[in-house]
Amino acid sequence: MTTLSGIVLQFFELLLAVLVAPLLTGWVNVCRAWMQNRSAPPVLTPYRVLLKLFTKEPVLAYNASSLFRITPYILFGCMCLAAAIVPTLNINLPINAAADAIALVGVFALARVFMALAAMDIGTAFGTLGARREMMIGFLAEPALLIVLFTSSLISNTTSLSSIVGQMARMDLVIYPSLAFAGVAYTMVSLAENARIPVDNPATHLELTMIHEAMLLEYSGRHLALMEWAASLKLFTYSCMGIALFVPFGISDGDSWAGVLVALTALAFKLALGGSLLALIETMSAKMRIFRAPEFLGTAFILAVLAMLIHLLLETP
Repeated sequence: MTTLSGIVLQFFELLLAVLVAPLLTGWVNVCRAWMQNRSAPPVLTPYRVLLKLFTKEPVLAYNASSLFRITPYILFGCMCLAAAIVPTLNINLPINAAADAIALVGVFALARVFMALAAMDIGTAFGTLGARREMMIGFLAEPALLIVLFTSSLISNTTSLSSIVGQMARMDLVIYPSLAFAGVAYTMVSLAENARIPVDNPATHLELTMIHEAMLLEYSGRHLALMEWAASLKLFTYSCMGIALFVPFGISDGDSWAGVLVALTALAFKLALGGSLLALIETMSAKMRIFRAPEFLGTAFILAVLAMLIHLLLETP
């Protein structure tokens, strides 16, 4: 794309991610309620919650430092940057080409570190508990995510996410066993990273089970709104990254805005289907004990390593 049209489309892609992310969260909640034979909340409920929180003033603890105050903005900024790095509509955009898969994992890690530090900043027991559990999950999930990305990079001979997606989209429809193992591993990592069942339950406040929510108990007002919005944006980014890596068909790689419209339609269909599958997984699974999380993510890491070995031993000419 030309420089001007690329910048415009990059801004549109980022704006789309920021605006649609709460809708994806609402869609998952609606599907889960349907599958559990409950009355479903309105799909726009996350927007109403955010609007309500933004109209309230934040209440801060007397010993809250500047780190606690700026973390919501840093976290939201990191998620916006991650959403801009992942190609969703077009693979020839400025930020897509400026960062690779390793940098993307680094952005997620930076957000996690700030969130954990802010949770411990006040000194409450719940905040420290959630921070320690979150760092344990990240310590186990990030290596598995990196191995999944390395498997895709070995197939494409590059670590640039846009180049990986572009090459995958242009390849013939062939079943790669390595990608099948990598897809299962990525799904398990995505569930853990986004605080979903069976690793975490985003709807609970039980001190023995919560991870993500324990780090948000001291936030309120616009700070809590930014944290919740960032969580929805992270789920959207992980969903789009999974789509880009494993079902990239339909993404645009040219200058035509008609191709972007086709990519937008395909993305909406894939996200709706992916949200339904996520709700199905959460409905069929039970929340595991926190001490079983290392086994869960260890399995994801083993599957990711198997994916890489299968590619090196069976798929490499």
